[in-house]
Amino acid sequence: MGQRTSHTHRNRSLNHTPKNRGHSTRAGLRWGLVGIVVGHLSMARVAEGLGVAWNTANDAVLAEVRRLLIEDPTRLDGVKVVGVDEHVWRHTRRGDKYVTVIIDLTPVRDGTGPSRLLDVVEGRSKKAFKDWLAERDQAWRDGIEVVAMDGFAGFKTATTEELPDAVTVMDPFHVIRLAGDALDECRRRVQQELHGHRGRKGDPLYTARRTLHTGADLLTDRQHERLDKLFAGDRHVQVECTWGIYQRVISAYRHPDRAAGRVEMSFVIDALADSVPEALVELRKLGRTLTRRACDVLAYFDRPRTSNGPTEAVNGRLEHLRGLALGFRNLTNYIARALLEAGGFRPHLHPEL
Repeated sequence: MGQRTSHTHRNRSLNHTPKNRGHSTRAGLRWGLVGIVVGHLSMARVAEGLGVAWNTANDAVLAEVRRLLIEDPTRLDGVKVVGVDEHVWRHTRRGDKYVTVIIDLTPVRDGTGPSRLLDVVEGRSKKAFKDWLAERDQAWRDGIEVVAMDGFAGFKTATTEELPDAVTVMDPFHVIRLAGDALDECRRRVQQELHGHRGRKGDPLYTARRTLHTGADLLTDRQHERLDKLFAGDRHVQVECTWGIYQRVISAYRHPDRAAGRVEMSFVIDALADSVPEALVELRKLGRTLTRRACDVLAYFDRPRTSNGPTEAVNGRLEHLRGLALGFRNLTNYIARALLEAGGFRPHLHPEL
């Protein structure tokens, strides 16, 4: 399903054993599916193991994926919590390289199992997610309780329009990343203002760039000394202020008492919404984002185990899949392989194979 790998086998069907051809077909398909799902084999390896051409193995597996997953009328049953995110499915200059991935987070919320991929939709836009939701029946949409997402406003708007009763949650990973991006942008700006060039080896701000992103509760004595030296005097006071907000965001999410963490995050949002000096342009920008999405940010603290972290984990599995296949050129093939890889398919539950 990725790039085709040439081999010396002739283009034979999966029925390469003369006797009991139907059993041989099912046995071959089962071996191929188990190899892909459990062994994470590439399609080229599956074709080689079956002794058939790449196209033959690919077509057979695609047909089974469609039959067992895509066309399964019960595949979306029981979904209550959804995660949505963008994903890069190919690194080429031609065509749209982004897709929208929709994840079932219900098992994670309920503590019954891992997340699973529900679907992959071409493009990353409000329309892509909204259209996918609109295609679901009303009873299914009415059953969705929570949608976890990043800071992209399009996903938020699509959810509000199609799932008006669902709670939207902006997950900690993306909130912390927003604060971290503000810290990096502030550090680079101050670096340029003080030295007239980008950070170089030996520059204090550049040397401390990783230490600045370490949670305050995890800093070593040496790192504490580095930051004390960095923030001595007023040269780096803007970086220190931005770093302080970044640390407060981390502290809110790490607080053992979720109610107290929510209060801390509310304080941060209120502080950024009011009286931030004009010079701190990065914090003002962060404040506008968090104020606009305050309800979504705070909703996380009211709903344990509801975040987009498992969605990022599925994205990681899809990155690994793309590497195994040496890249994909066909989106249909990619979606089918992605569902097989992360869609919760379990070969042992399909004895008919």
